[in-house]
Amino acid sequence: MEANSSDGSYLNEPLLYNEKQQGSAHKLEEGQSKCENLCEGVGILSTPYALASGGWLSLILLFAIAIEAFYSGLLIQRCMDVHSSIRTYPDIGELAFGSKGRVLVSAFMYIELFLVATGFLILEGDNLHNLFPDMEFNIGGFICGKQSLVLIAAVIILPTVWLDNLSLLSYISASGVLASGIILISILWIANDGVGFHHTGALINWSGVPTAVSLYGFCYCAHPVFPTLYTSMRKKHQFSNVLLLCFILCTVGYASMAVMGYLMFGDEVQSQITLNIPLGKLSSKVAIYTTLVNPICKYALMVTPIVNATKQCFPCYYNKRPFSLLISTLLVISTVVVALTVPFFGYLMSLVGASLSVTASILLPCICYLKITGTYRTLGCETVMIGAIILMNVVIVVLGTYTSLGQILGHL
Repeated sequence: MEANSSDGSYLNEPLLYNEKQQGSAHKLEEGQSKCENLCEGVGILSTPYALASGGWLSLILLFAIAIEAFYSGLLIQRCMDVHSSIRTYPDIGELAFGSKGRVLVSAFMYIELFLVATGFLILEGDNLHNLFPDMEFNIGGFICGKQSLVLIAAVIILPTVWLDNLSLLSYISASGVLASGIILISILWIANDGVGFHHTGALINWSGVPTAVSLYGFCYCAHPVFPTLYTSMRKKHQFSNVLLLCFILCTVGYASMAVMGYLMFGDEVQSQITLNIPLGKLSSKVAIYTTLVNPICKYALMVTPIVNATKQCFPCYYNKRPFSLLISTLLVISTVVVALTVPFFGYLMSLVGASLSVTASILLPCICYLKITGTYRTLGCETVMIGAIILMNVVIVVLGTYTSLGQILGHL
């Protein structure tokens, strides 16, 4: 059941540093740093928009999802403790439901990675257009304006997916928590530099709650890599403490950004708060440039697992360099096509959060845990609690997916 690290599979090192390149077992502090980096990312930019969509009371849902996501992370740990051969997230799916479970879990991971990478391109295009509104190109009469900036971002990113060694990008992308902190401080700086906190906002907006909860779910989408993090830790008994600290820090960061952004811009806040901030100020430039650099470094780490999985379908060409370059290039092109077709960052991330992140991070760990441990056979307190979590998140998946698809189709 254990994945073979020599085949280049994503299953051993999804979105984490390569352990062989590190040369030693990871310490607790390293595990904590990685966990924070995975939990906190571009989702922080959309939390003000999420709060504006659902109103102040929707913050309760942010904290509820954080608690559920933390608990489902503990369930992943318990599933791994059942059998020593479990080292990856798909291994858990296979132990619970056989080969179909592995395929299902892997499919959710691949699709989520693909759409998040697509979201990176949209984010780059939006912020470049905001920074340089007069810079645009016309390509064949079909691609112009903001779309041309998405292409520029893709051209800049393309060489990173051709790299054989992603260790440098891994180190840079590990600054994701630092980048989130810089953006958070920059937004506070901007507020005290003329913008202020003048908006009150609505207490609740029922029609926007599905969007809000979907975006909150997107913020907690790191669960597929928790098994790799757990197996890489030297002090595994402290995993729960590391997880708790990471979730507290990330949730405080998300909530702080949401509250500040909503107070600053009210219902006018956009899907990325960086699109609202006034240009020309040093604080604004720091926030925008930090936002632009982070996805460029993370894009290759996101799509490499998909590239490796695709190459495994063609074992005869797996180690052929030209074939690898072709697959990587085609994958970038495919994300560009989706980004140009669905250029709505907020709606797309809402769709990812509702249909993929909530499923992969909360529903699947709960369902697999019930099946692996046989807990579902007894109607105890734990079973009832997990059942309630599953029911609540099924509602989120259905309503959130329906709402986000409707928003996307309505703006095409």
